Amino acid sequence: MTDIDWDALSLEELKQIQKQAEKAIASFEARRRKEALAAVEAAAAEMGFTLNDLMGAPKTRASKAAPKYAHPENPALTWSGRGRQPNWVKAALENGSTLDDLLIAK
Repeated sequence: MTDIDWDALSLEELKQIQKQAEKAIASFEARRRKEALAAVEAAAAEMGFTLNDLMGAPKTRASKAAPKYAHPENPALTWSGRGRQPNWVKAALENGSTLDDLLIAK
């Protein structure tokens, strides 16, 4: 590698070198990651597996819980009973209602 007289470079030249170095580093890391993935896939294939076999199926998010409670005056406002209570539930409880009063009739 050649010696560079850093003090002789302008700010613009230094910033250009910095951008080029960041691109080169990102490219290098991407190539290394790709090589590592290929090596792991080859090792798994030698043993008769795929990466999906070894890593398992991707985890799926749990489905959204069905609403259990509804606002007495606005049935569009619902709550599943999980997580924090919505403000309308808190207000109803403070005004003397119970959670049973807010249950969705089935």
